[in-house]
Formats: sequence, structure tokens, C-alpha cells
Amino acid sequence: MSPYRHATEKIGTIENIYNGDMFPDLAINTFRNIERLFPTRKIPASTTPQPFEQSRLSLQPFKSKIKDRTTDKVDQNYDLYDYLTLNSVTGIVVLKEGRLVYENYLRGNGPDTRWMSMSVAKSITSTLIGAAIEDGYITSIDDPTVKYVPALKGSAYENTTVRHILGMNSGVKWDETYTDPESDRRAFLNAQLSQESGALLEVMAGLPSAGEPGHVHNYSTGETTVAGEIVIGATGKKMSDYLHEKIWEPYGMESEAAWWLDSPDGNEIGGSGFSAVLRDYARFGQFFLEGGKAGGRQVLPEGWTEMAGQPVTLENGETVNYGLMWWPAWTERSKENKAFQAVGIHGQVIHIDPKEGVVIAISSARPKPMGTQPIDDMSFLEDLIGNIK
Repeated sequence: MSPYRHATEKIGTIENIYNGDMFPDLAINTFRNIERLFPTRKIPASTTPQPFEQSRLSLQPFKSKIKDRTTDKVDQNYDLYDYLTLNSVTGIVVLKEGRLVYENYLRGNGPDTRWMSMSVAKSITSTLIGAAIEDGYITSIDDPTVKYVPALKGSAYENTTVRHILGMNSGVKWDETYTDPESDRRAFLNAQLSQESGALLEVMAGLPSAGEPGHVHNYSTGETTVAGEIVIGATGKKMSDYLHEKIWEPYGMESEAAWWLDSPDGNEIGGSGFSAVLRDYARFGQFFLEGGKAGGRQVLPEGWTEMAGQPVTLENGETVNYGLMWWPAWTERSKENKAFQAVGIHGQVIHIDPKEGVVIAISSARPKPMGTQPIDDMSFLEDLIGNIK
């Protein structure tokens, strides 16, 4: 195997990533070298990699009329060059019916560049819970959390279920503010930086209740670590190994991936820290689009992929625009198509449109972790999809 060509680049720190205080060149170097920030576990490339067939269709030139979300007026016509440039995109792969329609890399990236997932990892973690249910390791999505994570007995998670964790409606208090040094998210990061085994679960076990489980949605990176611990507790396997067994190997992923660990040789961090090449992110999306089949076998329960990407209805009847660690569509056309996305800070996206049979994987290096991007991803991508001909 050839040495990783980005391995000697100067990089920033994990604090730089969450603060959003790096100039573009340093940010790009860092995002393609996150394996140098924490210990990782490798996920080997498939022994039978499956190259993409080239589609007979192509992406036609187009302009996208994007509305200003503050005035609801059409702001400007944007083309592909505008989107890639203004949204700080570093790579894009477009598949239609599993075939390659368009691929482009910018800012020094290429097909061999591994790129950070950030919260796209949440969607991978939730998918492994689906696999564990299909395999019978988890009896039901409504099983108690503590059945698989006994370390949370006696905590605010005592009466939660696997479903509550996946929908982030556990009722446990959590502040996700990346840039606030006093937030739960930063306390979680500090525990991660300690690299002490069990430190992340200690943070989660110490959180107070803020409401009844199943009644309030509250986005929580911490809960994806709980989800990861459910996978590990149920299967008796590390998440990287289980991912390789169920998806990476049988689906034909072409390159090695890596996943941050909470401590040396510890457990994977369920909510972030995955690193893979863009084509394999696209393959993961295609695996999901195809209903969770790999190597001729059903990996996920029937109906799981449809359920995971659509809004969750809470036990009080309220519907929230969040699925099982996937983001449902927020524009009308994409809602009609039941489209959904895996999303990570700084502009990481896997967009899945079941009606059109399209998967789009995007890596980006936007300057701030959160905030409104210059061009709304979903609005632009639905126009892009309409111009595959």
C-alpha cells in the first residue's frame, strides 16, 4: 500500500475544528488528516472492491434559483461553479441508479483523500444498530438502553429505549453548542481529550433529566456515543469490526477507513471521527438507498431505511424533522421524494433521493462548524438532480 500522500501536511487541533478558527489551507489539511488527532481503529478496504460503472447520463449545465431564507425572495441564479466555490466544497460524487454521473475534487483532494465525517458518523452508528437488530443481537428497537449499556443504570437514561436514543428524544438534558466552553458538548470533548477509558460514558451518566423520554427532541452528540455503546454491548464487537463485517467488506468499499477511539484501543466515538474516501461515503449512501443489502444479503431490517430517514413522531403526537440519526428533507420537492441526508459540521453531506434513485456525497471545508451556508445544499441539490439527463 502506498503511503498516504497527505500524511505530512501541517494540521490544526480538534479545538480549532470546533471553534472554526483556521484559515482555509490549514482547515483542509486538518480535515483530511483527522486520524492524527486521536487514536483510531482501521476498517480495511474490501477484498472485492466494486468500481462504479459510468452512467450513460450526464450532468447538464443549469442555474439554480435559490431563495433568501430571510426574505423568501429569489436571491440569485447559482451554477455548479458557484456552489462548489461558495460552499467551500472539496469533493462531490453523484450516483444515479448506482452508476457514476459526476465526480470532482478541489483544493488538493482526490479519490484517494480520506475526509472527516463529523456527524455523518451518527448515521453510520444508527445503521449498525439496524444491523444488530437484523442479526438478532438487539431484540427490539424498544428494548431498554440499559439492557445493552448497564453502566447507565441509575442515570437519567434508566427509563429510555433504543428508539429514544436513535431519535434523540431521551428527555436527558444536553447543550450541543460547539463554541461554548461551558456546554455539555465541550465537556464531552474534554473527556474525549483525556483519552481515559469510560470517560465519555461518565459524562453521559452524570447528565440530569429534562423531561419524559419520548416527549422532547434535543439534538445530542453524546447520545450517539450511547448508541455506539449499544452496538458494542449487544454484539460484543467493536463498531469498526462490525461495520467491516456487515457493510465495508460485502459492499465492496474501495479504500481503508478509520474511526476515532475514546482511548487507546478503546471504543469508537459514535457521533464523529469517521474518516473515509468520498467514493466510499457515496457507496454507503447507495447501500442505504438499496434498502440495506450487501453481498446479496439483507443487512438491515425490512423498512429500516425508509423509517430512518423520515420525521419521527414523539409520544405526545408532535412530529419533529429528524429521523433515526438522519435528517429528513426540508424543502417541498425533496419532501415529496422522501429525500434525506447524513450531515456533518463544516459541510459534510450524503444526500439520498429514493424517488430519483440518486445519491450525492459531498465533502467541504466551510469556515465555521455551524451557520447558514451561502447556498442551501438541499435546494441546490434537488435542482442538480433534475438536470441529470
